[in-house]
Amino acid sequence: MLEISNLTKRYGKFVALDGLNLHIDKGEIFGFVGPNGAGKTTTMRIICGLLKASGGSVLVDGVDALKRPDDIKRKVGYVPDFFGVYDNLKVMEYMEFYGSMYGMEKEDVDEIAVGLLELVNLADKQDTFVDTLSRGMKQRLCVARALIHNPELLILDEPNSGLDPRARFEMKEVLKNLGTMGKTILISSHILPELSEMCTSIGIMERGKLIVSGRVEEIMQKSMGIQPIHLRAMVPGMEADEAKAHVLTVLKEQPLVSGVSYAGEEYQIHYGGTEQQAAYLLKALVERNIMVSDFHREKENLEALFLEITNAAHAAQVHP
Repeated sequence: MLEISNLTKRYGKFVALDGLNLHIDKGEIFGFVGPNGAGKTTTMRIICGLLKASGGSVLVDGVDALKRPDDIKRKVGYVPDFFGVYDNLKVMEYMEFYGSMYGMEKEDVDEIAVGLLELVNLADKQDTFVDTLSRGMKQRLCVARALIHNPELLILDEPNSGLDPRARFEMKEVLKNLGTMGKTILISSHILPELSEMCTSIGIMERGKLIVSGRVEEIMQKSMGIQPIHLRAMVPGMEADEAKAHVLTVLKEQPLVSGVSYAGEEYQIHYGGTEQQAAYLLKALVERNIMVSDFHREKENLEALFLEITNAAHAAQVHP
């Protein structure tokens, strides 16, 4: 569906995109995550034909976005990170206005718009003036507008920016519904946990480069190494100090244990294995006469994973 090869964008000496490569299959919900200035918006605007690239190629459903930007605009629906001012336009008039830009007849737009407004939970707002809607409603209306011409690819740039928790939840449900309908979606955010809840795949950008990408479960697996396992245990027939020494010895013998600390009668185990491998770790403890009263992995810390990955990429650039 979307194939990006060696995409670059320069502003004088500043490199906004540095040889970006990305492949997104049809029906995927792909999340771009990265700090402000990482190159997410630049990439999206180039795909939409709103910005010229300095080099590389972009194919959307087989169409060259760099050479045929007018054709691309029919293939892509774009939701920017801001909502324009539309004074004295009602919601249905807003939809009709955008439909007319694609040469659609008013009757066709009205029929399609009713279904789209239902999809984004705005069916009861057809006669409401756009500028009186809440920010969350405006964002959902923008999604409906971007779908009016039935694009192959929907691109959303920070759609949850500035939304309250309720509006974020509603937007997430809209995108999940679109995913079940088979729409291909590219969405950006600087919040990794937010994307992990709605995307099938994720790519982490830093300074114009895609430094990590893959299925959500693969990215989550990478976080295993920074999520310690918490253990409470005792050893029958041993005094406290002797039992502690025995448990530490057994833990340090395990090949996937990279470190162990002890505080407040609890062991914190830095363990890089999968959940299945963690089960074998527990089995190894029990087989060595260690009675376990608590054994759980800390909740996924995706923010820590994001910082670990981007800091490593930054260090590699500073000290090649």
